[in-house]
Amino acid sequence: MKIMNRFILLLLIALTSSQSYSQTATREEPESPFEVLLPTAQKSELRGRLFLYVSKTIKIEPRIDASGSMFAQDVLSLAPGKAVTMQNDAAGDPEKTLSELADGDYYVQALFNRFTEFKRADGHIIWAHMDQWEGQKYSVSPGNLYSLTQHVHIEKNSHKKISLALTETIPPIVIPEDTAWVQRIKFESPMLSHFWGHPMYLGATVLLPKGYSDHPEVHYPVVYVQNHFSIGAPFGFKPPGSTDQAPSLKEDRRGKKAFSDHWISDNYPRVILVTFQHPTPYFDDSYAVNSPNCGPYGDAIMQELIPAIEKKFRIISEPYARTLTGSSTGGWESLALQIYHPDFFNGAWAFSPDPVDFRLYYGGVNIYKDDDAFIERTEKGFVGGGSINRKGSQHALVIGMQDSRFEWWKHTPSDANGYPMNVWDFKTGKVDHAVAEQMRKDGFDLRDYLARHWSDIGDKLNGKFFVCAAYEDSFYSNLAVHLLEQYLANTKNPHNEAIFHYGPEGSHHGWQPMDNDGLIRLMATRIKDTAPAGTDVSSWYTP
Repeated sequence: MKIMNRFILLLLIALTSSQSYSQTATREEPESPFEVLLPTAQKSELRGRLFLYVSKTIKIEPRIDASGSMFAQDVLSLAPGKAVTMQNDAAGDPEKTLSELADGDYYVQALFNRFTEFKRADGHIIWAHMDQWEGQKYSVSPGNLYSLTQHVHIEKNSHKKISLALTETIPPIVIPEDTAWVQRIKFESPMLSHFWGHPMYLGATVLLPKGYSDHPEVHYPVVYVQNHFSIGAPFGFKPPGSTDQAPSLKEDRRGKKAFSDHWISDNYPRVILVTFQHPTPYFDDSYAVNSPNCGPYGDAIMQELIPAIEKKFRIISEPYARTLTGSSTGGWESLALQIYHPDFFNGAWAFSPDPVDFRLYYGGVNIYKDDDAFIERTEKGFVGGGSINRKGSQHALVIGMQDSRFEWWKHTPSDANGYPMNVWDFKTGKVDHAVAEQMRKDGFDLRDYLARHWSDIGDKLNGKFFVCAAYEDSFYSNLAVHLLEQYLANTKNPHNEAIFHYGPEGSHHGWQPMDNDGLIRLMATRIKDTAPAGTDVSSWYTP
C-alpha cells in the first residue's frame, strides 16, 4: 500500500510539473508572424540569406528604398512549396532583432539572396552570393527572388501569420552598348576561377578621348580610376546627345562646366580613363590585392586585366604614362597598387582613403592595442568613433558578408571553415589583436608596409603620393592619413616629397579640393613632366 501511495504521489508531481511547464510555455513570446514561401513554380531548392524589409511609408519598393527597418537570417534549405519563418532573433537594423519591432501598420517585403557553392583551391567549401555583374547589390541581383509589397498590421500577441511569397525574380542586368566614347571588356579570369572553383570574371569600362578613332596612330596615357563597382562611364561621363546629358556647356552647382563638356572640348588632355570591375563573392570589389579570403585578385588585375586593357586600346604601356586615382575604398586601392607596384605606376591621387594606418582604424580605434572598438575616444581634437563602429557592426550583422560597411575581410585571415574572421566582435566590440597582427604581417597596413620595405621601394615612390582627406571624415579615416603624412615627412634614405591636402572645417568623407576635370589636368601634367627626355607629348597633351 505504501508503495502504491508513493507511485500515485510521484505521478501527481509529474502531472503537476507538466501542467506548470505547459502554462509557462504559453506565456513565452510567440514566434514571429512572418513566414516566407517559395512557390512550387520554383523548381530547385535554395540556400542563401533571407531579408525582410519593414517600412512605415512607401514611395518605392522597401527592398530598393531600404530606409526603414531590415532583418535577415541565413536559410540552409528552402524547398519549392515550403515556407520558412522569420525568427524573432533575426538580426536587425536599427532594431537589434525582429522581436524589437514595435506593433503597428507597415509595408513589408521579403527578398531571398541566393548563395552558390564554391569549392576553393585552398580546400574550403564556401557558400556565398555569386555576383551577377550587379556589384553585390543583392536587392537588384539577377536571379534573386522577392515578394510583392504588402500593407500589414503587426501585433506581437496575435497569432495571425503574414505570408510573403517569393513570386518575383530579378531580371538580368542590361549592359549598355559600346559607343565611340565608352567601351567595355569582360572575361573569365583563369587565376580567380582556379582559386574559387567556379567561373569568375574581371572587366573594365573605358572612356576614350576625343579624336581617338580619327587618329589610329596615336597612343595615349591611361588613368586607372578605382571605385566601387559600376558599369557606368568613369566620372559619370555622358556622351553628347544622351537623353540624361545636360545641355552642352551647362554649369554645375559650383559654377563650372560639367566634366563631360570638358572631356569633349578641344582644349583638354587626351588620356584614356579606365574603371575596373572586380566583384567578389563577398563584396562589390576585391580591394585590388591578393588576400586569404578572396584569392589572387591583385595578381589577376596586374597580370590579366591590365594587360588585356592595354592590348585592346592604344595605351602607352610605360610606367610614366600610368596613373591611379580613387576615393574612399578606391583611394586605398590606388595607394596600395602604387605601393605594391612602385615602378609600374606614376602616381596615386587618393581621396578619403580607407584607413592607411591601423593604429587609427575605422572610428579611430587602434586595433593593435585597444580592446574595445565601441568606446568613444579623443584623437586630434575629434571625439567619437565608437558609435560609428557600433552602428556599422549592427548593420554588418544584418547584411552578412555583402556590403557590411567594414571591408577588413579583404585583409583578415580565414577561419577554420574558410570564412573571413572579424577584427572585432560585431556584438561586443571586442578587438581580436591576433587578427590585427596577421593583417599587419600580410602587408595591409600601408604605413607599416612602407616602413618595413622603405629601403627597397622608397626611391621608386618619390613624388608619387597625392593624398586628400576631409577635415572630419565620416569614418574617421582622415586620422590615419595624418599618420601617413607624418611618416613620409620623416623618411630618409631616401626622403619622400608627398603632397597632402585636408578639407576645410565641415568637410566629410569624399571631399576633394578640385573637380574631376581639374584632377585629370593635374595628372596629365605630371605625366608630361616625368616623360622620358625627348618624348613627343603634343599628340595628347593640351596645356
